[in-house]
Amino acid sequence: MANETNIHRESRLNKLKTLQEMNYNPYPYRFVPTAYAADLQEKYKDLEAGVDTEDRVIIAGRAMAVRNSGMFVDIKDKTGKIQAFCYKKILPEADMEILKCVDVGDMVGVSGFVRRTPRGELTIAAEKFDIIAKSLQPLPEKFHGLTDVDARYRQRYVDYIMNEESKEIFKKRCQITSAIRRFFEQREFLEVETPMLHPIMGGANAKPFITHHNALDMDLFLRIAPELYLKKLIVGGFDRVFEIGRNFRNEGIDKNHNPEFTGLEAYQAYADYNDMADLIENLVRFVATEVLGAPKITFGEREIDLTKPFRRASIIDLIKEQTGADLLQAQTLDEAKAMAKSVGVNADDCSCWGKVVQEIFDEKVESTLIEPTFVMDMPRDISPLAKTHRNNPRLVEHFDAYLGTMEIGCAYSELSNPLEQRERFEAEVAARENGDDEAQMLDEDFVNALENGFAPTGGMGMGIDRLSMLLTGAETIRDVIAFPTLKKKD
Repeated sequence: MANETNIHRESRLNKLKTLQEMNYNPYPYRFVPTAYAADLQEKYKDLEAGVDTEDRVIIAGRAMAVRNSGMFVDIKDKTGKIQAFCYKKILPEADMEILKCVDVGDMVGVSGFVRRTPRGELTIAAEKFDIIAKSLQPLPEKFHGLTDVDARYRQRYVDYIMNEESKEIFKKRCQITSAIRRFFEQREFLEVETPMLHPIMGGANAKPFITHHNALDMDLFLRIAPELYLKKLIVGGFDRVFEIGRNFRNEGIDKNHNPEFTGLEAYQAYADYNDMADLIENLVRFVATEVLGAPKITFGEREIDLTKPFRRASIIDLIKEQTGADLLQAQTLDEAKAMAKSVGVNADDCSCWGKVVQEIFDEKVESTLIEPTFVMDMPRDISPLAKTHRNNPRLVEHFDAYLGTMEIGCAYSELSNPLEQRERFEAEVAARENGDDEAQMLDEDFVNALENGFAPTGGMGMGIDRLSMLLTGAETIRDVIAFPTLKKKD
C-alpha cells in the first residue's frame, strides 16, 4: 500500500512541476466563489434537461471524480456536490492544459454558466478552470471501511472528506455546544473562563496529568474539573455562572472515555440539587429540540421521549430493585462487602462503604438505565463536595444523570460549610496517603473562600462529548471528538 501511495504521489509531484513550468501557481492567495452547490441545486431544480442559462457563477471545492479525460469533474463544496463540464470549445486552451494536471482530491475553482445536461445533470459549463490547491496525497477509495477504522481517527481530515456521516456528526456536535450556550444565556447565566493549570488538584476524583512551569519552578496539574474556581465566583457575587471547556484525566480510553474531553459546569446561587435536576432535564430537552428538531432520541432500536419527566430514584433503591440488597442495612465495611458478594459482586478492594455501593451499582444497575434517570443521594464518603443529605447523614445531596445506560452528568447541593468542607478534604488526604491516587487534595484557598460566605448553591456538570454521542447516535466517544487521543502509531 505504501509503494502504491508513493507512486501516486510521484505522479502528482510531476503534475505540480508541469504547472510550475507553465508559470502557473496552483496555490493562489485567494479565490472567492459566488455560489454553492446546494443553493444552485435548489435554485435550478425546475430547469429542464438540455437547457443552457445565461447565469454565470463561480464555484470552488474538491474534485471528487474526473471522467472522460477531464471533460466532467464532480466538485464537492461545503454544501454538496455539483458537476463541472470542461469542453475544449468553451474552455480556453491554457485552461485545458491546467485541466490535464488535475487529480481527484485537488481543490479547484470553476467559472461558467449554469446548464442542465441532456441527461438531466445540473452542471457548470466551465469558461475558466483553476487548480487552487494541488493535492499531493491520493484519496482512499473506501476510507471508512472496517480495515481503516484506525486511519479514520489518525487522519480525521481525510475522514471528513470521504465520509459524509462523520462530517454530519461533527456538525451536530458543534450545534449542540451552541445550543447549550443559548440555553444558559437565556437563563441569565454568565459564561466564564477559569484556569486550566491548577496548583492543587480538585473538583473531582480522578488521576491528573502533571506538568511543570519553568519560570515559577513548580509542578501544576491540568485541570480535572473547573468546579472550585467556579464556586469562588459564586462567593464573589456572580450568582449564575457556567463554563464550557476542556478537562484532562489520566485514565484509560474506551468507547465512553477520552483523556481530554469537553465539560460543561454551571452553578446557581440560592438553589439545590432538585433545582439542578430541573435544569438538566430542561437542558437536554432544549438541546435535542434545537439540534434534532424534536425532544426525542434513538437508542439502538428504541426511541426515547425526552418530554416525559426524568425518573428520580436513590442509588440505594435502584440497587435494591435490581439485586434485592439494601445497602443501608450494612453498618460496617465488612458487612457491605459480604452483601456485595451475596449478589455476585467482588468488592474486596473497596476502601469504604460508599465505594462498595458504587461498585454494585456499576455492575448491576448502570446497564439497565436506558430511560433518563437521576440516580439520587450518593454515599457521603465518596462525594466530598456535596452537602450532607438533609434526611440521612450517610448520604449526600448528589445525583448522577443517566441516559442510554451512560452517565452524562451530575449535580450537587453544594457543600457551603467551610468547617465541614475542611473535614471532608482531610479525609480525602488520608485516602491519598493510603494509596488512593484519585482522591482530592486539601485546597486551603478554596476553604478560605467558603469562609467568606458561600450562598446555598446548586451545581451541575455534564460531559458534552457523551451528550453528543446520544444525540448523534455515535457508538464511541471518538466519533464526536474531532481529534481523539490515540495510541502512538508504531
